[in-house]
Amino acid sequence: MFKQRSHKKELLDGDIIPQADLYRNLYELNTINNWLGGYKITFDALKKVLHGKQTIVLVDIGSGGGDTLKQIQKWSLKRNLDLKLYGIDLKQTCVDYSLENNNTEITFICDDYRSILDYIPKVDVIHASLFCHHLSENEIAELIEFCVLNKITLIVNDLERNPIAYFAIKILTALFSKSYLVKNDAPLSVLRGFKKREWELMLVHSKAKKYSVTGKWAFRHEVIVYGE
Repeated sequence: MFKQRSHKKELLDGDIIPQADLYRNLYELNTINNWLGGYKITFDALKKVLHGKQTIVLVDIGSGGGDTLKQIQKWSLKRNLDLKLYGIDLKQTCVDYSLENNNTEITFICDDYRSILDYIPKVDVIHASLFCHHLSENEIAELIEFCVLNKITLIVNDLERNPIAYFAIKILTALFSKSYLVKNDAPLSVLRGFKKREWELMLVHSKAKKYSVTGKWAFRHEVIVYGE
């Protein structure tokens, strides 16, 4: 089950999800990220790519409930960084949730990430947290190519396909989650994740020239594709 990546679609990828159910899912995902230290992986990656720059335009793709952007903003303000933050998501319900739970200067857009340059002419960093496991290998290749061609640094914070991670999250969500979406999708997300070697092979076959893949705590990967 863990040798090959699962291509089974998550419930979250469905077109019709009741608002209350999706809102509950987004709330619990933030809790899981806080419990398992998922945000720290993003902060570590940002330290590597900022290189002393004070002003950065960052777009979080598949931004969901916007909690990652709020955490990035808190982190940047403590360091006197001027990060212009944007979130883009295909689901209008996610954008609505983000706006309802955000009172800061973060802009949220409902669209495909490939349209982002229609809204923001210059983007420095694209950040994808728990987004790439929703994509096919070809779609990830397209994302990498999009960033390389537009000289945008890509940061990926995503799951490793690992049996310990799978059974741990399956037990935790069965015990504590009140969301059927989380109970179904959290273990499946692990099965849709990648091994480190699979990331490395995708990057070798991409147009990326400078990149890194680093294993992180709680069965995550930090992938950075540097914009030239």
